[in-house]
Amino acid sequence: MPFKHLSWLPFVVEINFYVAVAMVVLGSLLCISTASYFEFNEDLYGALDNNLRIIMVYLALTEVVVVTYCYVMKAFRYLILMGFFLLLMIGSMQFYGEINSVEVDVNFSVFLMYTGVSHIIFALIKKTNGIQQKKAL
Repeated sequence: MPFKHLSWLPFVVEINFYVAVAMVVLGSLLCISTASYFEFNEDLYGALDNNLRIIMVYLALTEVVVVTYCYVMKAFRYLILMGFFLLLMIGSMQFYGEINSVEVDVNFSVFLMYTGVSHIIFALIKKTNGIQQKKAL
């Protein structure tokens, strides 16, 4: 194997994935409290504010269900879809701000980009390791 010196990479990617999952769950659930990482513009009030917060709660619940399913079924390829879903939410958040004429915190985009890419890379590493293990047998 020409990349033996990179044997630590899957470990780092896996740790990064767990951090990303924790960020999605905790970051999303904290949106319903005042200790949120995200800044909710003062133009976001009433129904608009609550809509964005409930979207983040649904995101946390979806994350828990998808990650649990992937571990139980050992089907990590579905995390690629979850990663793309998170990346697509960047545009959805921007659209939400445009259609409601409010500014949405740019930290949402950074948050979704990091977590989405982390999911995709983790799933690809897991898939690659699974293929290598099958070839070894």
